[in-house]
Amino acid sequence: MTKSTIIAPSLLAADFSRVAEDIKSVEAAGADWLHMDVMDGHFVDNISFGPTFVKAAFQVATVPLDVHLMVERPDHFFPRFTPFARVITVHVEAKHDVKKTLHAIRAERIMAGLAISPPTPFEAVEPYLDQIDLLLVMTVNPGFGGQSFMPETLDKMRRAAEIRARRGLSFFIEVDGGIYPNTAAQCREAGANAFVAGTALFGAPDRKAMVETLRKSHV
Repeated sequence: MTKSTIIAPSLLAADFSRVAEDIKSVEAAGADWLHMDVMDGHFVDNISFGPTFVKAAFQVATVPLDVHLMVERPDHFFPRFTPFARVITVHVEAKHDVKKTLHAIRAERIMAGLAISPPTPFEAVEPYLDQIDLLLVMTVNPGFGGQSFMPETLDKMRRAAEIRARRGLSFFIEVDGGIYPNTAAQCREAGANAFVAGTALFGAPDRKAMVETLRKSHV
């Protein structure tokens, strides 16, 4: 978990009919984590997969699972993922006591992440930055893959990076949504150091080359 740049393929973009093969493929390409987008049909208007799917991925994968809970009650559901996750990220906008949920995740010796959606002001996450291991700045509206990157989210990364440096904190700044080499470069310049890539990576003819391009992308 000490790498300076993390590449986390999003399994939402994998071929679910051959997901084990896709996991092995992106691992061979150099992926650091596997990003798991759990959607409940309430917090976002889509349903993806749940603990059974995450467990199956865990049994195949050799890299850590980065579980992103896009669910209305993450405090209720996160324990179902703790046996398999190395990172569990919950949304600041969800219906829960954010501080208590983050503390409970960390009590399980799991990295605690906090996500913020594009419409939400940065001030919503600012009180929790010293209580997290990862800040996930959503660069699209959560719920569906394949959306276009929203450049207005770059300011949140810059503000998080400034606070991280000023307070001597060490949380990852992760970005998710419309991440391709050009947008990854913009995010890196703004302070991001963990990159979730779905369509860009699973759709690449050479996944290893894409991982390396994302890892080294610069403006």
